[in-house]
Amino acid sequence: MFRRSLLALSILLATACAAAPYHYDDAIHEGPDIFERGEPQISRGKPIGLLDAIGNVLSLPAKLILWNWKIDRHRVSPETEAAMQEYLTANGLDTVKVRLNEYSPGGEWRRLVKNKSVNWAYRYSIGAVSVLFYTILPGRLFGGDNYNPFTNTVNIYSDVPAVTLHEAGHAKDFAGRKWKGTYALLRAVPFVPLYNEAVATGDAIGYLDDQGKREEQKAAYKVTYPAYGTYVSGEIGSFFGPFSYLESLAVAVAGAIPGHIAGRVAASRVEDEPAPAEAPPRE
Repeated sequence: MFRRSLLALSILLATACAAAPYHYDDAIHEGPDIFERGEPQISRGKPIGLLDAIGNVLSLPAKLILWNWKIDRHRVSPETEAAMQEYLTANGLDTVKVRLNEYSPGGEWRRLVKNKSVNWAYRYSIGAVSVLFYTILPGRLFGGDNYNPFTNTVNIYSDVPAVTLHEAGHAKDFAGRKWKGTYALLRAVPFVPLYNEAVATGDAIGYLDDQGKREEQKAAYKVTYPAYGTYVSGEIGSFFGPFSYLESLAVAVAGAIPGHIAGRVAASRVEDEPAPAEAPPRE
């Protein structure tokens, strides 16, 4: 499994490199504006100390596997929010809703009904199931950054800019698809999710590279590659499961390790940002 994960990550490296030059105009089929009147594109959940503290504890395995303590932190900084807003604006993703550590089942059910860019048959079957899971297993407690194409919503619980850009990358990917419901359904086919994740990761890294944000790009490699490794090992492991909880963690670790290696190698190849030019001495 380790070798297969490393091979898949090598393919991802090639995919990310092939993404240059970066394109900002891929959202040619973006869905309709389904916001409520006066509703902001990015909204935040009100801090709930005890609930957020429990969520932080529950996310400890994910923090350790990705070796980043801001994963599922349930507190998103203004800097991370600004990074998301800049990305959405640059890519013309005006109809994507972003929820920062927010639980809004009513809002999500409304968006599901209104999102006519996805065929009704998909919305009221697998789309309804996705919103039902959102309702009864709230990410506000359990975490899990994600993009829901049936409501065109990005849900963020981590204070990691690279993670937010990755999830927004899924939104951009879907925005460029005409048959969004079918594209979402294809994720049920084994190994297809690896393509979807590679597209989103490559877009996030390509965006940071094009923007000249070298430090952020290095950080992105170090978190998105091990995350991708867990997807690889999970897809391979699905042929040998079902697994217990501890076995599932072991599978995730098996994929994350080569991801950490590949991510740090890729980060080491990123040139440092040039030092600001010194002002000429005054005469």
